[in-house]
Amino acid sequence: MLIFERDIAIDMGTSTTMLFEQGKGVVSREPSVVAVDKFSGKILKIGQDAQKLLGRTPANIVAIHPVSTGVISDYEIAAHMLKELVNRVTSFSLFKPCVLACVPSCISGVEERAVIDSAIEAGARKVYLIETTVAVALGAGVDISKPDGHMVIDIGGGNTEIAVISAGGVVECESIDVAGSSFDEAIVKYVRRKYNMLIGMGTAEEIKRSIGCVIQRPEVGTEEVKGRNLANGLPKTIEIGSNELIEAFVEPMNRILETIHIVLERTPPQLVGDLDKNGILMSGGGSLIYGMDRLIERSTGIRTVVADDAVSCAVYGAGKMLMHLDDMQDGMMNFYRKRQLKG
Repeated sequence: MLIFERDIAIDMGTSTTMLFEQGKGVVSREPSVVAVDKFSGKILKIGQDAQKLLGRTPANIVAIHPVSTGVISDYEIAAHMLKELVNRVTSFSLFKPCVLACVPSCISGVEERAVIDSAIEAGARKVYLIETTVAVALGAGVDISKPDGHMVIDIGGGNTEIAVISAGGVVECESIDVAGSSFDEAIVKYVRRKYNMLIGMGTAEEIKRSIGCVIQRPEVGTEEVKGRNLANGLPKTIEIGSNELIEAFVEPMNRILETIHIVLERTPPQLVGDLDKNGILMSGGGSLIYGMDRLIERSTGIRTVVADDAVSCAVYGAGKMLMHLDDMQDGMMNFYRKRQLKG
């Protein structure tokens, strides 16, 4: 059966790319990775299929992550990945879809253009942009239309974005390249320094998800970790405790806390009172690390909660906006216009 129109919302993150189809919900959730033959340049696999090849293939096959710190870093690969994912969703559609893409609030004009062009190359009829933090708030059910301040902290795979939202737009924001992957790297460095053992990023991510924490857990969790002994190159197994990860996470956590305080200091005084009342909303996979919300609440004195579906919150919020595309202007005008109004 042919379908006449299927508008799509896209959250193309450093770690995962999600597609939301109007009337159906989230229809695609794939790792943002592409397997490429580095000699021929041929794209072999994308998403989950590409991730399965990691560390299990000849040296000529490399994994490319086309999105870095929330923005496109390899345009051609990103466009190909997006085209493949969109085609899977719209293969029986009669017309090209309109696409609403989530982008960082602090994105540059060049980076915006890369998102728009890649979506058009993927088959979009028109492309609209929405700030990720605004989409998160919408996905969490926050009424952002009122002149009422809300702070959103989105800790993704490659970047953390902190924004204060009011009257439907971003009033103040800051983005840093400290996020989920930074905590994985912190584990790798800690194990290397303390145990003289090398582990992979995949192993580090598993440790983070199972026993990762930034404050003391009620019960200390432990995990058996296998890696390579750097002294002799032989396999080695250790047991690492959750309390050790608090120590490992100090540096990336401090960077995030410092940035939150910078945004709070720049926030207009009248909105700071709103934040005290409305609290801080967290999203992204990094927000699920045990104690993240409580540590931020302790540091700021502002009630902090994690969104119900922290990982998918942004794409659900963008999906809600698909019903209002007629009220938006395609391309980059929404951003330029808001910046002019703020100025």
